[in-house]
Amino acid sequence: MDDISIISLYFARSEDAINQTSAKYGGYCYAIAYNILLSRQDSEESVSDTFLAAWNTIPPQRPRALSTYLGKLTRNISLDRWKQRNAQKRGGGQVALALEELEEIVSGKDDPENAYLSKELMGSVRAFLRTLPAVEQKVFVCRYWYIDSTRDMAKRFGFSETKVKSMLHRIRKKLKKHLEQEGLL
Repeated sequence: MDDISIISLYFARSEDAINQTSAKYGGYCYAIAYNILLSRQDSEESVSDTFLAAWNTIPPQRPRALSTYLGKLTRNISLDRWKQRNAQKRGGGQVALALEELEEIVSGKDDPENAYLSKELMGSVRAFLRTLPAVEQKVFVCRYWYIDSTRDMAKRFGFSETKVKSMLHRIRKKLKKHLEQEGLL
């Protein structure tokens, strides 16, 4: 079933919307959740929460790209679950590592004063990504959006793990320079 038809099911408040969403995007959402949580049970719960969030937000939202919308919901829900699970201890998984890699460039402050800056920062990061060659864009997104391990990325792109790490390091340096030029650091 195509995305427009699935979204129409949500607007009609048909429970089949969840079934169709699960059939088409369940594996995609699970992969995102699992990369963050590294737990089958937590990942399955995050995917269920994603479908509930989609049910509760469509309508009034009408996503242009259902896969992107669901991916963002899954990622945010999974990151929240990861933060709750690791609130008292320092995790050692890919999430902690990926966040640490960007920590020196991007501050993680959540106070209201930084809301505007955060929006500007995200816009600047998107603009920066558009300046990169396609393979570097994909490597950056795989690491910092999907939280893929450098080993998995090396296999996917046919690179050595060292090359992936080196590429990510160079991209972070370029991003830092870009953000400094934009006055966001």
